[in-house]
Amino acid sequence: MTLFWIICALLLVVALAFMVLPLVRGAAKNRDVVRDAANLEIYRDQIAEMDADLANGLLTEESYEQGKLELEERLLEEVKSTKGSEQKRNPLKVLALVLVLLVPLGSIGLYMKLGNLNVFLPQDNKMGADGFGMVLSADGIKKLQDKLAKQPNDPNEWLLLARSLVQLERYPEAVKAYATLTQMVPKEPQLWADYADALAMTQGQSLVGKPTQLLDRALALDPNNAKALALGGSAAMERGDYPTAIEDWQALLKQIPNQNSQEAQMVAAGISQAKVFLARKNGGKLPPQFAQGTQSKPAVAPGKERITGTVVLSSALKGKVSPDDTLFVLAKAEQGPPMPLAVMRKQVRDLPLKFSLDDSMAMAPRMKLSNFDKVVVIARISKSGSPMPQAGDLQGMSAPLKPGKKGLKIDIDKELN
Repeated sequence: MTLFWIICALLLVVALAFMVLPLVRGAAKNRDVVRDAANLEIYRDQIAEMDADLANGLLTEESYEQGKLELEERLLEEVKSTKGSEQKRNPLKVLALVLVLLVPLGSIGLYMKLGNLNVFLPQDNKMGADGFGMVLSADGIKKLQDKLAKQPNDPNEWLLLARSLVQLERYPEAVKAYATLTQMVPKEPQLWADYADALAMTQGQSLVGKPTQLLDRALALDPNNAKALALGGSAAMERGDYPTAIEDWQALLKQIPNQNSQEAQMVAAGISQAKVFLARKNGGKLPPQFAQGTQSKPAVAPGKERITGTVVLSSALKGKVSPDDTLFVLAKAEQGPPMPLAVMRKQVRDLPLKFSLDDSMAMAPRMKLSNFDKVVVIARISKSGSPMPQAGDLQGMSAPLKPGKKGLKIDIDKELN
C-alpha cells in the first residue's frame, strides 16, 4: 500500500512539473524581456533627442550631461520597480501556486470517492472461480461465516462459502451451506448438482441415495446440465442402473464440441463399459434402444405411452387384507433398472380399481414409460406401506407388454414369501 502512494506521489510531481514550470519560468521570463526591451527603446529615443538638442545648441554641455544622468537613473529605477512588481503580482505565478495545491488535493479526493482503498490490502487469498471468488484461508472462512450470521439472506455469499468449503475439503460444512442455498435459490440446477457432489464426498464418494435425488432435481430443472449428467451417469453405474448411465452419458457426450478430445473419449469409454455390463445382465444382448452408438428415440411417442386397466383382488385372498392396507400399481421395465417407471398409490378399499399410468407419474425424469419397449405392470397390496416387496404382500402381475396398452386386467392372486 505504501508503494502505491509513493508511485502516485511521483506521478503527481511529474504532472505538476509539466504544468507549473512553463508558467513560472517561460512566461514570466518572456514578459520581463519585453518590458526591459521597451524601457531600453524609450531610453534610446530620449538620448537621441538630447543629442539632437545639444547639436543644435538648444542644450548646454552641462545640461546634456545632467539630463543623460537622470535618464539612466530613471531607467535603472524602472527596471527595478518592474521586476519587483512582477514578483508580487504575476498572475501566472499565482496560477502555478494554485495548481500545486489543487491538483494533489483534487486527485486524492477523487480517488477517495471513486477508488478502492482496500484493493492492496490482504484479500484472504481469493482467486477467481465462475465469477465468484473462493476464500482459501481459515480466517477468511470464519469472517464469511460471521458475516452470514448477521446477514443470512445473501445467496452470493452463501455460494462463496459453499464453494470455498468444498475447495478446502470441508465437505460436511459445505453440505449445510448448499442446503441453505438451494432453499434460497431452488430453481438453479447447477446448485443442486454441486450439492449432490458435496454430499457424495461425505459418504465415501458414493452417489447412492440422497445425492441421486438431488441430481434428479437438477436434471428436472435442466436436462442438459453437464455436471448433473456426468454425476447422474456415475450414480446409475453405482446402483447397477446401466440404461440410465448410458442415457445420461450419451446426452453429455453430445454437448462436447470436440468429439476427439480426451474428455469426449472418457465419456465414450464410460458408455461402452455401461453397455458391456448391461449386455451381461441381459444374457449377452443389448436392449434395442441401446444397440446403436447413440441414444435411440423413445420407444413410444410421448402422449401415447399411457397404460389403462383394472385391478381386482382374488376372492381367495380377501380375508387377508383390510380396507386401510396400501395398494400400489406400478410399471417397470421388462429388462432394465428396478426403479418403477410410473407409480399409483391407493388403498384396498378402492378395489376394484381403474388405473392409468403415464410419463407424468415417473419417479425420475429419465425413467419414463415412453423410453422402454417392453414393460410389466404390477399391483401389490403392502401391509407395511412400503413400495418394496416384502413377505406377506399380495401381488398380481401382467405379462410383458408395450406401453400404450388399453383395458388391461390384473388379478391380485399371489402371496409373496
